[in-house]
Amino acid sequence: MLGLGRKKTKAPEATPAPAPGQEKTRKASGAPAADIAASTLALLEGEEETPKEQREDLSEMGDESFGDGGTGKGYVGEEAAQSVRDAVMEQAAAESTSDYATEEDLLKLYATQVGMPFVKLSEIEFDEEALNLVSPELARQYKVFPVRLNKQTSVVTIALVDPLNVRTIDDLRVWLGHEIEGVIGNADEIQSLIDEYYGTGQESVDEVLSSLQSERYVIDLKEENFGDLERIANEAPIVKLVNLVLLQAIKERASDLHIEPFERSLRIRYRVDGILHETVPPPKHLTNAIISRVKVMAGLNIAERRLPQDGRIKLAMADRNVELRVSCLPTVNGESVVMRILDSEVMGLQLDQLGMLPDTLEIYEKVINRPNGIVLVTGPTGCGKTTSMYASLARIFSPMLKMITTENPVEYQMDGIVQVNINQAVGLTFARCLRSILRQDPDIIMVGEIRDLETASMAIESSLTGHLVLSTLHTNDAPGTLTRLIDMDVEPFLITSAVVAVVAQRLVRVICLDCKEPYTPDPYVLKEMGVSPEDVANITFFHGKGCSECNYTGYRGRAGIFELLTLTDLVKELVLKRAASSEIFHQARKDGMRTLREDGWQKVIQGITTPEEILHSTVQ
Repeated sequence: MLGLGRKKTKAPEATPAPAPGQEKTRKASGAPAADIAASTLALLEGEEETPKEQREDLSEMGDESFGDGGTGKGYVGEEAAQSVRDAVMEQAAAESTSDYATEEDLLKLYATQVGMPFVKLSEIEFDEEALNLVSPELARQYKVFPVRLNKQTSVVTIALVDPLNVRTIDDLRVWLGHEIEGVIGNADEIQSLIDEYYGTGQESVDEVLSSLQSERYVIDLKEENFGDLERIANEAPIVKLVNLVLLQAIKERASDLHIEPFERSLRIRYRVDGILHETVPPPKHLTNAIISRVKVMAGLNIAERRLPQDGRIKLAMADRNVELRVSCLPTVNGESVVMRILDSEVMGLQLDQLGMLPDTLEIYEKVINRPNGIVLVTGPTGCGKTTSMYASLARIFSPMLKMITTENPVEYQMDGIVQVNINQAVGLTFARCLRSILRQDPDIIMVGEIRDLETASMAIESSLTGHLVLSTLHTNDAPGTLTRLIDMDVEPFLITSAVVAVVAQRLVRVICLDCKEPYTPDPYVLKEMGVSPEDVANITFFHGKGCSECNYTGYRGRAGIFELLTLTDLVKELVLKRAASSEIFHQARKDGMRTLREDGWQKVIQGITTPEEILHSTVQ
């Protein structure tokens, strides 16, 4: 986890107890609230023996569900969570017929149902040893706060937001190496205490850098003192700084993170919506420490600086998993590091969320639902080809179909689909993997990329033997893909027999909805788009004027523009004649193909993007 907070030592002051007249009356069902609070405080403080009457009240809470001293044994299962919540609300309604129930009332009833004590955290004095035992990362991830460490029994008392999360106590027991005693606390109080004691996790770059000005972080690699470098790379200030850089990149929705050393500076840039943005640079003397920290996280050899290295970093965020694909390249001024950020949220995109126009989507869905053939997705690096392929697989996924993918590397993992990582070092190439896949009885095969004749031949053979094959190619447009296959020495008759459709795509930035406003485009821009001011007299154009939400760029997020070419009989005839891509292009246009620029123009008319963005991303 990316824990960047600072632990504070001052405990919060206890709030005064409410006046007798302010306490709400309750019906005599279950354990009395006063007895529960007194029993819980005595349990936590451990200063005096719990009175017999209060022990009886606690036992009435349900010993079986509470388990062994609240340590998680006999813990309520996830399948019972909704039933318990329903019971709590039903009992709360029954007890509040004459007056409204406070949040504390509900929490006490909640505690009664799950058999776990409720504590008012504002009235507790916390144990410094317990605070030091639980890291900021664990506290934020599980939404818990340590209350007390019992040195005699080695049991840690933890305040929980959701006691029905069955994994929390088990995970904490493993992480801390102690038995866990759970108590229920107010969610707002727990979050406030986490921020108070551990910091908010929003420590600024300046605050971190202020602790890194010491000369002890200056490392001269010419002396090859890699032991010192490894030590510094694992020290808290360097770890904080690198975590902060990674966290900021993820928050900014960056697709790539660049760390570039130069002779007199170190530059860090994020690629957001396809555009690189420079951030505040750290001091030059931290270059080796920062890069070594990244290499340690990716499992790379920090002593090897002469050869390129590749690795992966897995981050468990609070709400999702993020994976970083790390590439280190030796340069004249040190190692340049680029990290591709693979966010699991992108995996949730459906085919109809990619940006295809309705008629294009209808044709494409018919294509990918065919039992056999090759569907090729083309475009430059970073244009969303892999996302489109995964969205296609998700649309046609069925338990009755066997799906296998072969990728270099596997970027996202999908349940129910067999995925294979290409490993050139041991001789596992796309072509070799495809040969083995055909013996696995697949229905649908996804090939990460067709790079050579051998892979193309195996893909065609797979499609001709009754399989649907999805793959990618690096070409500028859809018609050029067919001539590229011919240039790779694939026989034209095999292309016309196997290839069903080719989709070229690009990503264009979407106008920020928070600062979207009408505007009049420059006449030169309209001329480049092939229209005159008179043609667009009735069209309202929009752009983003810039705001804090979009970092004052006017754009936030991206959508796809697509060029779908289906192989009609006339197009097949041109392929068999080895015609130039321009001839294939003109025939495809006659057959109804919409070009990338035309598809982009439709999104301009719909107010999704701007003419300037389409001109930047396409050619006529």
